[in-house]
Amino acid sequence: MAEQEVPIKTVHLFPLLDQKLIDLLKSLSADDWNKPTLAKLWTVKDIAAHLLDGNIRTISSSHQFAGDLPPNPINSYSDLVDFLNGLNATWVKAMRRMSPQLLTELLETTGKQYSEIMAKADLFAPAPFSVAWAGEEHSVNWFHIAREYTEKFHHQQQIREAVGKQGIITAELFYPCIDTFMCGLPHAYRTVIANTGALVQIKVTGEAGGDWYLLKMTEGWTLTKNAGSSLDTIVTLSPDIAWKVFTKGIHPQTALEASEISGNINLGENLFNMVAVMA
Repeated sequence: MAEQEVPIKTVHLFPLLDQKLIDLLKSLSADDWNKPTLAKLWTVKDIAAHLLDGNIRTISSSHQFAGDLPPNPINSYSDLVDFLNGLNATWVKAMRRMSPQLLTELLETTGKQYSEIMAKADLFAPAPFSVAWAGEEHSVNWFHIAREYTEKFHHQQQIREAVGKQGIITAELFYPCIDTFMCGLPHAYRTVIANTGALVQIKVTGEAGGDWYLLKMTEGWTLTKNAGSSLDTIVTLSPDIAWKVFTKGIHPQTALEASEISGNINLGENLFNMVAVMA
């Protein structure tokens, strides 16, 4: 039996992305740590603390430790978001007692453990958490891990944006992130009405970008990498706009105005309402 091909490979990128983060954090001035970011109420230091929380939760889960359980039943997507927001807020508040130096050291050590856990995962086994923003109630590990990669990527990019130090919008590091985000498109388009066979091309410009095609099937939409018929709509956006709009870092209307839609405008506009984070 042939070995299954992983649709989006991210496991090997965690050590590299983490090293980029550590190098970045070690280069920051005292003022940089307090700069505001696109993450609403969070400073650069708050985002670094949130990244540490992600590492620690994953490592703790590998010890079969459940951690904080929801005080109330999770009956909806909004219930889950509220619970996660509460966990994030309490952690970030407590971490304001920690020095940037210690925070960086802990990110460096826990990042290595985190990467080892990801490397050992059975990529086609059931994941501990589903990728809810893609409409999945159950996911397999490769998709869960790719989602975790997008978390680490976009939060690091928020820090880079805040301090004016780019360095990860590359084909190697950015493309797997945006490729994962695009997996949420069929769910985002679930209420969009179109004729069967309607085809939307999404073009992210530059060397780090690529092309994706959203095809209307008899029941729902499906994502494909190949254009099988004539296009109804072409949406063109830059990598900078793409990662921001899918993580609520920019208003959808602002992103729309900075991008280009040709063909059926209505089919293209819905792209800018997709959110590929738990928010």
